[in-house]
Amino acid sequence: MQQVYLAVDIGGSSGRVVAGEFDGQKVVLEEVYRFDNGGTAANDRMYWDMLKQWDHIVTGVSAAQAKYGSRIVSLGLDTWGVDFGLLGKNDELISNPFHYRDSQLEGILEWGFERVSREEIFAQTGLQFMQINSLFQLLALQRRESPILDFAESLLMIPDLFNWLLTGEKVNEFTNATTTQLLNPATKQWATDLMDQFNLPSKILGEIAMPGTKLGKLRPAVAKEIGNSDIEVVLPGTHDTASAVMAVPTTQPLSNQPNWCYISSGTWSLMGVEVTDPIINDRCLDLNFTNEGGVGGSVRVLKNITGLWIVQQCRQAWLEAGTDYSWGQLVEMAESSTPLVAFIDPDHSSFAIPESMPEAIHRFCSDTGQSIPESPGAIIRCALESLALKYHSVLGMLESLTGSPIETVHIVGGGTQNKLLCQMTADACQRQVIAGPVEATATGNLLVQLIANGAVNSMAEARQIVTNSFIEEIYTPDLSYDWGEAAERFANIVG
Repeated sequence: MQQVYLAVDIGGSSGRVVAGEFDGQKVVLEEVYRFDNGGTAANDRMYWDMLKQWDHIVTGVSAAQAKYGSRIVSLGLDTWGVDFGLLGKNDELISNPFHYRDSQLEGILEWGFERVSREEIFAQTGLQFMQINSLFQLLALQRRESPILDFAESLLMIPDLFNWLLTGEKVNEFTNATTTQLLNPATKQWATDLMDQFNLPSKILGEIAMPGTKLGKLRPAVAKEIGNSDIEVVLPGTHDTASAVMAVPTTQPLSNQPNWCYISSGTWSLMGVEVTDPIINDRCLDLNFTNEGGVGGSVRVLKNITGLWIVQQCRQAWLEAGTDYSWGQLVEMAESSTPLVAFIDPDHSSFAIPESMPEAIHRFCSDTGQSIPESPGAIIRCALESLALKYHSVLGMLESLTGSPIETVHIVGGGTQNKLLCQMTADACQRQVIAGPVEATATGNLLVQLIANGAVNSMAEARQIVTNSFIEEIYTPDLSYDWGEAAERFANIVG
């Protein structure tokens, strides 16, 4: 009988438990359990309901146990980055973790730069500056004199918290630790000097563990509840993007001059290259790129881009107004709309948490002297074309950072299901686009487990399994429209 590996994959809006059956050549995925996720507002704060999430994890793994029983070899867990929980004396969870969209982070970048310069922080961490980064979340607690920091003994990222609940082992997995802006990507150690400069307690930072580490069996109480005491917990790339990039079906060896880049496409778009060494220089700082840890000793040099969040929020606004458009309807209406009329900057602050996303798009276009897209189709086309043009801009930046031409753009994740966006990306970037797999994060999670358990020998062999298992869609540039002129207009609009 084929062995089964479990991926617990939790995103900002939903989570699931995915089973992967491996026959030695291919992996077949089945979603066993799915649940909704999201922030919980209370007392003017935004939290993650960690205990509710934990209940879903146990329920989902129990459902997998009921179906696969003793065939289950191991499980790995991945989530988003930047957010964390703090444990106090006797490993007591001090508070529900704060959500990265919590209002306490407003203005925190400027507050931090007054104490330690942007240049010095980047020299030690190599990370893109975003107020959601863990460093700035800690500074926000410090700024409002939260007592939480006074009682903290351990900082665990969200997946580290759940792995501790599963096994009793407290470690900081490497790929998620690199999203904190507290880790030096060159030394792969905590930037404790930076913590000291900010008067933050470096004692809360723990042992760093690499992807592929076996944490051990489930805690006895958890094993009893699930019904299996033999399941091994393995660390994948616990940052979901690290797992997603692991599932890119490339045959190219790791290099500092890659000829391909990736876009992990979903609510966020993470666009970058996989290289051997971090890029920490003035050019990288000026372009606000980040150096995050990858699987297999790689570094992911990338930029975080607002992705399909804008489209999702448009759909939500129209739903609240009484019209329930399906995703297919929105794409069809966008396809029927006039191309390349108006553009937005997907990363403009006005699109972060607007009361109405369609109205925010109207205001941006009006303020920048453009035609205002009125119909739902025109609005969605504007959003998708703008995202594709943002990819074109970031592609040029990546080539300048690596000094190497990029020939192929790999798109992985849920956004690959939007075929219009995939084609627009090929058109705007004037590059071949290879789309797939859709379930990249769960797949990459499972592949690391296969390597850790000796079922697969190498990262290259694991990526061949992706090619064997999933259908890839190839998009070539369509020259019907003048995307070059559109790119110039877009550059003038976003500045």
